Amino acid sequence: MKNDSFLLIDVGSTTTKALLIARQDSGYRLVQRGEAGTTVEAPAEDVMIGVRRAIAALENLTGCRLWQDDRVYLGPEGANHFLATSSAGGGLQVLVCGLAKRVTAESAQRAALGAGAILLDVISADDQRTTFERLELIRQARPDMVLLAGGIDGGEKVDFALEFCDLLNSAKPAPRFGQTYTMPVIYAGNSKAAPLVQDTLQAGFDLSIVPNLRPSFSEENLQPTRVQIHELFLNHVMAQAPGYAALLEQVTAPILPTPVAVGKIMTHLAEQEEINILGVDIGGATTDVFSVYDGQYHRTVSANIGMSYSAGNVLMQAGVTNVARWLPFSLSAQELQDSVLHKMLYPTTVPATLRDLMIEQALAREALRLALQQHNGLVVHLPDEQGGLGGPLSSLQSTSIFTSEATGLLDMSRIELIVGSGGVLSHTPRRAQAALILLDAFLPRGYSYLAVDSIFMMPHLGALSDLYPEIALEVLEKDCIIPLGPSFSLFGEKQALTADQACLEYKVITASGVQQGSLVGGEVRLLPIARDEEVDVILTPLRGLDIGAGRGRVLQRKVKGGVVGLILDARGRDCFEPQMAQQAAALAAVGAFTEHELAAVMRGED
Repeated sequence: MKNDSFLLIDVGSTTTKALLIARQDSGYRLVQRGEAGTTVEAPAEDVMIGVRRAIAALENLTGCRLWQDDRVYLGPEGANHFLATSSAGGGLQVLVCGLAKRVTAESAQRAALGAGAILLDVISADDQRTTFERLELIRQARPDMVLLAGGIDGGEKVDFALEFCDLLNSAKPAPRFGQTYTMPVIYAGNSKAAPLVQDTLQAGFDLSIVPNLRPSFSEENLQPTRVQIHELFLNHVMAQAPGYAALLEQVTAPILPTPVAVGKIMTHLAEQEEINILGVDIGGATTDVFSVYDGQYHRTVSANIGMSYSAGNVLMQAGVTNVARWLPFSLSAQELQDSVLHKMLYPTTVPATLRDLMIEQALAREALRLALQQHNGLVVHLPDEQGGLGGPLSSLQSTSIFTSEATGLLDMSRIELIVGSGGVLSHTPRRAQAALILLDAFLPRGYSYLAVDSIFMMPHLGALSDLYPEIALEVLEKDCIIPLGPSFSLFGEKQALTADQACLEYKVITASGVQQGSLVGGEVRLLPIARDEEVDVILTPLRGLDIGAGRGRVLQRKVKGGVVGLILDARGRDCFEPQMAQQAAALAAVGAFTEHELAAVMRGED
């Protein structure tokens, strides 16, 4: 391993990013990065053109030989390994069909999302659509594959499978890529229906039958479905996409869907540190939320929640009042709507004034809040079976009894690391702005460490982690994740959080001395702890409040500082209702904006 170096490519929907990682005196480090536009679609329709351009940019920056004889050069003068991830062409697009929306259809969604897919739509027997509407949806979807699920093992009802098969046979869905491409269909439902599905679909589709992904009401078995989705992605879908055959032939390990790669590196990090992680990638059109919770990886994609193309949808879903509450100045509904409309008309522009920047960051808070809400709505505890009847029951009426008990899985008091990525977070003018956006959007409880992905290297490092997890984690720590710092957020009863009474006492023991004091309700305070400086923090919540150790109980732990410092947040969580003055105070307290900047904006002089 001494001389190993790695050329890593992520073929994104708009940009292809190339990284070179090599062993240096300080260990394995990022050497340089190059990028170019992705060329999978017209007019180029050859993904290798964009790959070649990104590698050429990397060659110019490093002086290394990485391309020779119209292919990637692997040798002593360049890299020893060539790995790739991809979400080009909108990523892996899957149409999901399930029996019950709140049972097998949701399990199918979790299986597809965990395999790195974008969900085109979810059709279920109880979705209130007419047969004609379902046929038209399937005809127009143009998926890469169809996932068909439904029924628990032991259930007697199998006629739903025939109905879905008839829909597919009648609609004859066309794939996105390849004129002679046979549409893959994965069946992962009641095993009793498998022979019926086999007889009905085998002539017109590339059918795969895997174990039931929801064998009982209280059990999921998603991994066989995810493995099959990935297998089809590699050997069928990508083989049809323009130029991917050449890329597949040159890589030294299987190509991973970009979200799968992100999940791999997050899972490795969670396992190494023995923590729960929440991550987010906020883009112009969509927002991905990732979590590794109690060792389980979950991912959701919030379509039409983003910072440019989908900005209007964020404003519509969140509401003008919810966006405006994060602003330290007054803004009419019309002015806010005009600002968002301008961003939609010119999606590649960046904020030109402090006022524009604050509006964008306020919108980001709501986009992230909505995305986490959707994530927590799909990542749930499965309901327990009642009275031993779960096995044989399979009707829609019976499933509704069990799904009513499903509850959100994520407990924000147990999330110890929050990682943000995407331009609005990774490229804030000041890192403190990103820290406060994450705090405001996700409302962590107790202790959480805040960080951002500097240049969205996680997909590349996820691919690397399949071969060398130690190297991937080393580069992740040194060159990828920027530590913003630890945060401690108070939560509890609203009446205990008053602005005239202390609600939290703190003592921070550093090598140079002790910092101590107290916070009143609604206050945010930044303590200047240097990056990587280890300190002892002792926090005492007052008035029956909780800082993560229990109501009124003292929390003591060692933490390391980040580039922002240590943030104490006494605004509360169960009763969090920011007001203009309070938000201005919070922005100033953490150093997101200076007092002078805030005063200028409030006077309309930015």
